Amino acid sequence: MSTPHVTVVGAGPGGLVLAVLLHRAGVPVTVYERDAGPAARDQGGTLDLHVPSGQLALREAGLEARFRAVARGEGQDMVLLDSAGTVLVRAVTPDDAPLARPEIDRSALRDLLLGALPDDVVQWGRRCLAAQPRPGGGHRLNLTGAAVETDLLVGADGANSRVRPLLTDVEPRYSGVTMIEMSIPDADRTAPAVAAAVGRGSYWALGECRCLAAQRNGDGTIRVYLSDALPQDWADTCGIPFDDPDTARPMLVDRFLDGWAPEHAALVMATSGPIAVRPREVLPVGLRWAPRPDVTLIGDAAHLMPSAGEGANQAMLDALLLSRALVEQPDVASALRVYEEEMFPRTAAIAAEGTRIHDMILGPTAAQDLARFFRGAAA
Repeated sequence: MSTPHVTVVGAGPGGLVLAVLLHRAGVPVTVYERDAGPAARDQGGTLDLHVPSGQLALREAGLEARFRAVARGEGQDMVLLDSAGTVLVRAVTPDDAPLARPEIDRSALRDLLLGALPDDVVQWGRRCLAAQPRPGGGHRLNLTGAAVETDLLVGADGANSRVRPLLTDVEPRYSGVTMIEMSIPDADRTAPAVAAAVGRGSYWALGECRCLAAQRNGDGTIRVYLSDALPQDWADTCGIPFDDPDTARPMLVDRFLDGWAPEHAALVMATSGPIAVRPREVLPVGLRWAPRPDVTLIGDAAHLMPSAGEGANQAMLDALLLSRALVEQPDVASALRVYEEEMFPRTAAIAAEGTRIHDMILGPTAAQDLARFFRGAAA
């Protein structure tokens, strides 16, 4: 079919994969992104890309070799401990192991995808303020500094999507879990004992209904995460001065890690710089909307789910399957319908499993339950 110019809102992994695949297929595409530039802000931590989803999308985008050159197979290492410091599971990745779930920093993935696009495809500093349907079809986007009209709109703009209201009035809700994020820059130099404990991959310490996790990034940073079931307004009412990290860190240790092994507290105390408090939101599992011939969603905008390693992978797979449909189907309306009817049940099943894993990690017997889960997966 003759595909109209595709407008994508959001230059995350899903939006950029879609742009690369459409560009390779000769379909005109423009991405509008709120960031002022590719290095305007911290992109977050590291991602493990899976063979049947994230890696498949990169392969079809012609980026498999470049991905393998920067992917970290050793990032698949993992150690799981209980709150007393007992090691329950330790997985060390052999040098010749398959790259089943290698790690890549989010910033490195963005650079990889941007390198496959002409410079003018991504329009930086263009936050989507609102999107309205046009009387004859298509949409008008109000962006910072500009207004554009488009015949085919794809929302890849995450949890707080400005495109989603065109399809559904459902909004994300608080999951009941808040995550506190910290970091240890240049960890091998600044905190060598802690860096050795974390190793080359990820570190999980689980207590009753509480999780401490750490993960090594490719730039030498170790990111540290505390997760707990807390009221949504906890950060505003707990009395911890998060704008004064040096005061906040020992208070976090007292609040979350009292009675835990000292090596767990050492992870938090080794961090420096800002502390981010992130109440986690989700969309209802199995969210659907009536098909429209000129707009759809991918990634978190469509199926925001608990953090269980699938969000970015499913966004990239969404992008792959949507691009295929746009190239192969006889008209745009058919393409969007084919894409959505595959995406809805696929992501509903993955979100349900992610919710189960998330609940297990924050359950009363989390360490033992997750140890059985990992042993079963290895078997």
